[in-house]
Amino acid sequence: MEIFLHRDAAEVVVAEVLIEFMDPVASPEGNNYTARACGAEMPDSGWQGWIEFLPLGIGEPIRSGRETTQPNRVDTLYWATGLTPIYLEGALRRALKPLVRPIAREIGPPLFEGPTPNITEVDPNAESILNPFAVYRRGEVMLRKQLSALSGWHLVNIIRSHRLSTADQTVLDATPPAALVDLIVNGVKSAEGGTIK
Repeated sequence: MEIFLHRDAAEVVVAEVLIEFMDPVASPEGNNYTARACGAEMPDSGWQGWIEFLPLGIGEPIRSGRETTQPNRVDTLYWATGLTPIYLEGALRRALKPLVRPIAREIGPPLFEGPTPNITEVDPNAESILNPFAVYRRGEVMLRKQLSALSGWHLVNIIRSHRLSTADQTVLDATPPAALVDLIVNGVKSAEGGTIK
């Protein structure tokens, strides 16, 4: 028997057996049970339905969790009349092995105040994949050929590492690779005095 409080007055809500099924329901282990669809009014005036299983022989009665929520007793009874033997077998399995909700562990605060920046600044002292000054000494054509084989971000890294431009990182990132190659070649030429040594 459950007691629900409504408007400062105690009201006794009695669960009832809506239907008792004639055919026994077998568990996976082969034990037989009599199934009974039960219902009761909830505190919010809706109805809930569940299924009780009474062992035919030795054992304890068991019940399922809430199988349905209905607006009233009539609809709960209608639900019970539509239960099939397959549904009852599934409800028995759920009653025998109910879902176990894991205990939620407390999650600490984030380690950072925001996401990582979209742009990573390159250390100007970092080594680039290619030394354009060394390659330029073998000829401008050779330098252009090797630079053209690199991706845009490699070219930006070369520019930043060798300080060949004062342009902002975002500007360099948006520059087409062919223009970056020209920027590197012109920067190296300017630093080398325009001649190959």
